[in-house]
Amino acid sequence: MADDAFALPAFNPTESLIRLKRALRDLRLAERGATYVYKGRTVIELSCDDAAIHARLAKRPALTPEWQSFTLKNSPDLRRFTDEVGKRAAAWGSDDN
Repeated sequence: MADDAFALPAFNPTESLIRLKRALRDLRLAERGATYVYKGRTVIELSCDDAAIHARLAKRPALTPEWQSFTLKNSPDLRRFTDEVGKRAAAWGSDDN
């Protein structure tokens, strides 16, 4: 019983998806339904079930991108994914110059 006092709250994929969408908009990605677009190219696809958020992230913007899949089951996974998107978005921006 004492161990429960320090337990982290259960991961809620639905609420976490809302936070993730906000973070992606903050990275200047345009939301188009369940996808996110960078300069007219789809770079992220999201879906959610009762246990996790499923995400596909493009290695680089393209008409037919090469996808990398992620399953976000907890808050650290969510932070790592958001950090990875930020790094890639910065690299995509520097490639344009």
